[in-house]
Amino acid sequence: MIASLSLQDPNIVEQIWSLQHTAYRMEAAAMGLKNVPPLPETFGSLRSSGDLFFGMISEEEELLGAIAVFLSGSPAQVEITRLMIRQDCLRQGIGSRLVEHVLRSFPDVDAFSVTAGTGNVPAVQLYRKFGFEPGETVSSVAGAQLTVFHYRRPG
Repeated sequence: MIASLSLQDPNIVEQIWSLQHTAYRMEAAAMGLKNVPPLPETFGSLRSSGDLFFGMISEEEELLGAIAVFLSGSPAQVEITRLMIRQDCLRQGIGSRLVEHVLRSFPDVDAFSVTAGTGNVPAVQLYRKFGFEPGETVSSVAGAQLTVFHYRRPG
């Protein structure tokens, strides 16, 4: 089940934090990065991020995957700021379901964006599957090449 995640719930914040740190290391390894700086996120900075979080929750109430978005601008735009899947749940369609949930949750928004590691083939394929098109390329602090993907609703 996909649900909104409350950042006021300490258990949820701890699960997101743990999932995010694991996903960060996995993405770095997938892109061939050896010396990546530690992720500076704390429980407090996560709570005050301003992002809206949605998560795939198991029947045991465990977080299997999460997606975070930031709304901005006029007209409104949605930036997908994080997408993370528990390592033992990869390649089960959870990422697709979370992206689809975001696209459906904001029917009045026409513009979406997400930044992904250019060399992170599964992430690039996921976003391209939903119609995100590659835009500008930037470099991260760790030296990774990142691509900003954009999606505009047809119509």
